[in-house]
Amino acid sequence: MPSPALDAALADIDTVFNGFASPTEIGCERCFQPEETAYLRTPYTRVPADLVRRFVFKVPDHFENHAAVMRRLLPQAAHAMAEGTLDRIGWGHHGLSRVDWRAWPAEQAAAVETFVYAWWQDVLTTPEPPYPVADVFETCAMILGTMTPLLDRWHSHAVADAHLATCAATWLYQLDFDASPFDWWDRDDEAPLIAELQSWLVAHAPARLRAQGEPDLATRTELLALPYDDRWAHPYWTSPSATN
Repeated sequence: MPSPALDAALADIDTVFNGFASPTEIGCERCFQPEETAYLRTPYTRVPADLVRRFVFKVPDHFENHAAVMRRLLPQAAHAMAEGTLDRIGWGHHGLSRVDWRAWPAEQAAAVETFVYAWWQDVLTTPEPPYPVADVFETCAMILGTMTPLLDRWHSHAVADAHLATCAATWLYQLDFDASPFDWWDRDDEAPLIAELQSWLVAHAPARLRAQGEPDLATRTELLALPYDDRWAHPYWTSPSATN
């Protein structure tokens, strides 16, 4: 079951974005049938779940008013994200990452931000969330335009530390090489993003990973603090079990 904070955030999304529509929307006529696009012009009508997914992950130039489309879809999309029924989470650019939602009226922007934080916190306290935690992290970071507040909220407890071990095992394949682990993060210069994640892992992950019975992951995380050449010259790589 969703946490009380997530339930409250979803209720706020429902209230704030109730009745929104994109009145002049014609959509991409190659991708959508006229009767499908009509849902975007019509408030107070449920959009079929598969159509929500198709709309949410389409690029903005498929719509006359992409921001209005996202506001129209937000209540259903947010609930689907929380429930784990919005296909393609972690596999594409979420529509909210392609609109300047922070420039929306304050009540709307606050509802979006609060939902993203509540969703992330709910996932961190759920032993078996419907999506891989790394996919939720990436989606939330894309929507927020930063991963800093997500890392700041990743406090240590048994469930969150188990998720940290899963994410570290996924991310280190790229971070070991000073590469980004995020396929859908559009940045002209990814170096600050990579450095931030590496620094956070070095500072916060090793002890938590060892407590999870993951000494190899802990050591690999510590090696991120070394210059690239020194990292790969470390004896861990030739005898990992001996160094742990």
